[in-house]
Amino acid sequence: MTSKLFKRTAVVTGAGSGIGRAIAARFALEGATVAVLDLNIEAAQATVEQIMESGGTGFAVEVDVSDGDSVAAAAQRTIEELDRIDILVNNAGILDGYAPLLDTSEELWDRIIGVDLKSFFLVTKSFLPTMLDGGGGTVVNMASIAGLVARGGGVAYTSAKHGAIGFTKQMAADYGKQGIRVNAICPGAVETGMTKAILEEGEAAVIESINAVPAGRHAQPEEIANLALFLASDDSAFVHGAAYVIDGGWTIV
Repeated sequence: MTSKLFKRTAVVTGAGSGIGRAIAARFALEGATVAVLDLNIEAAQATVEQIMESGGTGFAVEVDVSDGDSVAAAAQRTIEELDRIDILVNNAGILDGYAPLLDTSEELWDRIIGVDLKSFFLVTKSFLPTMLDGGGGTVVNMASIAGLVARGGGVAYTSAKHGAIGFTKQMAADYGKQGIRVNAICPGAVETGMTKAILEEGEAAVIESINAVPAGRHAQPEEIANLALFLASDDSAFVHGAAYVIDGGWTIV
């Protein structure tokens, strides 16, 4: 164990499964105390159990990241438990089934924007004052290649992820000199329970484009967690406002 996050505190949203769970587990393995935030409290507790079984420290907090009152309550509880916040990972997200505009209802649009973009605003705003009071910290936003190119999602998801990258860059510009580093991760296809359903129900052209990446496979959540660790640790001390692509070569073909 390299302990790159020894004695640091981390908050990871959407950490009850998939990429979020992998990030929370990796951070804990590296020495951080991790607040595992998720809408599904049972899933969050399962992540905490995994962390503790590996000798790490963490606790679960229930939150709806698209709801301001829920985020405020979760942040208050988390800050009371941790006292300070060193790392925040805005990871919670949902997919839109690659729906084009005419197949996107207002309800779907609002739900995707709420979870995939508004949540970054709500969660970061709730934790940022504590990070500033502590002298700084690191924010890692989970964007997507859909924030850079088309066909990484539907119109709502693509719009939200473009917004997530813009949010990242503006946050870096506004708070970098106050000790806050803000960066984004842009994954391609990652093998999780959420993406499996999309792939099984998706259009043949979409599935073909995912399978045709130079890497010849999907990423594993742990591979995304490795990049999140880099951005959360001192190894990336000079990295501000970047959008790191980790897509197996999807966006170069």
